[in-house]
Amino acid sequence: MPYDVRFSKVAFKDVGNLSPRLKKKLRELIEGRLAHNPYAGKKLMGDLAGFFSLRLSFKDRVVYSVDEKRRIIFIHRAKTHYGE
Repeated sequence: MPYDVRFSKVAFKDVGNLSPRLKKKLRELIEGRLAHNPYAGKKLMGDLAGFFSLRLSFKDRVVYSVDEKRRIIFIHRAKTHYGE
């Protein structure tokens, strides 16, 4: 059974700023991979310990966390991590 996926307000705004191509890629990534295997992403460290990251493009990343008990993936950001 796939996990439910929810977006934070900030991530929802980030998605609105993505190109149509990246929006489509994000949808495919969530539906085809993340919802079925939430631990597919890279485990983050430091200030972002407990979060995971998946590459959306060369510079854009999806940062998310997993609530295993409720089977929910929370997407926190969906944008560049280079400060642009």
